[in-house]
Amino acid sequence: MIIGVTGCYASGKDTVGDYLKGQGFLHISLSDMIRVELRRQKKPITRENLIMMGNKMREDFGNGALAHKAVLAFEEFKNHVVTSIRHPEEINTLRQRKDFVMVFVDAPLEIRYNRTLARAREGEKTTSLDEFKANEEREMHGDGAGQQLLRCKQMADIILRNDADISALHAKLDKILAIHLEKFKYQRPSWDDYFIDISRTVAKRATCDRGMSGAVIVRDKRILTTGYVGAPAGLPQCDEVGHQFQEVINDQGVKSKHCIRTTHAEQNAIVQAARMGISIEGATIYCKMVPCAVCARMMINAGVKRVVCEKHYHGAQLTYGMFKQAGIKLDVLKDELETYKGMK
Repeated sequence: MIIGVTGCYASGKDTVGDYLKGQGFLHISLSDMIRVELRRQKKPITRENLIMMGNKMREDFGNGALAHKAVLAFEEFKNHVVTSIRHPEEINTLRQRKDFVMVFVDAPLEIRYNRTLARAREGEKTTSLDEFKANEEREMHGDGAGQQLLRCKQMADIILRNDADISALHAKLDKILAIHLEKFKYQRPSWDDYFIDISRTVAKRATCDRGMSGAVIVRDKRILTTGYVGAPAGLPQCDEVGHQFQEVINDQGVKSKHCIRTTHAEQNAIVQAARMGISIEGATIYCKMVPCAVCARMMINAGVKRVVCEKHYHGAQLTYGMFKQAGIKLDVLKDELETYKGMK
């Protein structure tokens, strides 16, 4: 389970993070990432500098860059809490995880102002209530790479009101955990999910960034061969010499642009089977997107009986009809079109 935490200034975000850490969650703070950069540049860690540097990092590397770094730090089969989320795109990045819950911590303005006076945190200036309110308004209604707390609040799954003592806050958090930990309890993947996940790992070896895809050929729940997008053995690869583009007009008159330097993942998996003398008669192929017409013809002639894809492919117009005529079962797990760099 991944819990994202954001909220107004001095609402208790770090308190929430510390409590969840005590419950076994691994704590990742986006603000700590910003503090690392401030220290690297030998700048004082003040509220103003944190905001400035956070805005600059989002502007330079993308509005979801900090959250993406957090995702890369996630440990498999562990619960995580990500604090200091300040931008909608950070939420969008984390929400790609199905087990993500966004929590916005809130409390009345005067309560939060008094908390800042009481805690006297390093880098915090003592301001009047009016100045405190004005500073917060700027953080609530930013744009571009700036902080946009109001939009984050609107995107939250849970509004957690922290206006009482710490035991009341803990009780509310316990209730949230009781509901959502059960909801996101680990479930053993289905066979289709299992083999699709393996195809994603195979795809990491691909050498063409326009179609980083992999394929896994399976029969009787056992892997026969795998393949990934890449040029024939011994020939230059796209990531070494660049793409080799060719425009194609299909039978429907639709013009498309393809890189022809590489062999498709499905083709490479089929060729590997032929080379090793492995029959794939009656097998299932797991791949990233609906195969192109060339791959589809090869699958039909090889005796493949089922194809499982993550998404649709814009260049597969002929494949659907051919599979239907040949009696090949096609399952697309997501009713979405795969997109990639330079797609036409």
